[in-house]
Amino acid sequence: MQARIIGLGISTPPHSIERERSLEFAQTMLYQPGKEARALPALYRMTSVQSRGSVLLLADTEDDVISQDFYADAECPNDRGPSTQCRTDRFAVEALPLASRACREALLDAKTDAETITHIVVVTCTGFYSPGLDVELIEELGLNAETQRVQVGFMGCHAAINGFRVARGLIAAEPDAKVLMVCVEICTVHYQYGWDPDRVVSNAIFADGAAAVVLSGDGAAENHPAVTSTGSCLVADSKEAMTWRIGNNGFAMTLSAEVPGLIEAKLRDYITGWLAKSGLTISDISGWAAHPGGPRILRAVENSLELPPTALAASRAVLSEHGNMSSATMLFILRRFLDSGVDRPWLMLGFGPGLEIEVALLR
Repeated sequence: MQARIIGLGISTPPHSIERERSLEFAQTMLYQPGKEARALPALYRMTSVQSRGSVLLLADTEDDVISQDFYADAECPNDRGPSTQCRTDRFAVEALPLASRACREALLDAKTDAETITHIVVVTCTGFYSPGLDVELIEELGLNAETQRVQVGFMGCHAAINGFRVARGLIAAEPDAKVLMVCVEICTVHYQYGWDPDRVVSNAIFADGAAAVVLSGDGAAENHPAVTSTGSCLVADSKEAMTWRIGNNGFAMTLSAEVPGLIEAKLRDYITGWLAKSGLTISDISGWAAHPGGPRILRAVENSLELPPTALAASRAVLSEHGNMSSATMLFILRRFLDSGVDRPWLMLGFGPGLEIEVALLR
């Protein structure tokens, strides 16, 4: 029994901010004048992010200025920013509209009525509350009250693959299951104050977005991509290279400068062996949906796997146009593959705290 993607939808916030405006925001609100502020322009250029969507952006119709009111609020502390409760409360307000738009698009793309969904899988690492987004989506989308729920939480940028793993298991257990999986991330509520080089990089690349897929087993046409296998590899002695921790003032990410080097050194051996289990080699992959955690990470993937210059074009385009939307990002890349008719097989490839390598093969 194959779990096939029969519909895919994506959603971004109503407003986005260009790199120069984002840089101005970082300089004027988060850092004191000095060498740190002077270093920011080069850092922001190195991200390759041209624009990013944020639910915190509000358009001023008088002069078309976009402001991040959440961080300008006088009630917010001035030293470390809003409290974690304040940030997660905002997540709870913003997640449903973003996620529901992606879900509706996925259902429409699948030509599927909401009432036929049997399971919903919600993937996020940027906010939690209960009754949660899964319950709200059942009500908002008109799903059956008996829809079964699973949440994949706090797994980071590769978590769409973890969501696919759950969906495959559900469909294997119940061949007539129809699974709605949605990844929704409100990364910008966790903007970190102060000068910490590892966290400044996160401030410069992360964005908000949602993506949803409908997966079906029984009766799904073979022209739809099938998630045929998934894999994981924990890189030894790398626990502190990438972290995602809950603090008093939001969820704080640490992205060490050693991450690209670890990927370049460790990725090829793992991918070569893992693909061999499916009778494939690196050269057999037609579509590389590598999570764009940043330009250096994409270069590390290219170098390690000896990929041609065009192999990660879709990953770079998504990074440039949308930034890093954590778990939703790889599904934006799959949307591009579908729209442009990229031949299969496809390989989804992501990295997260651990340091963990996650892969999924789509045929």
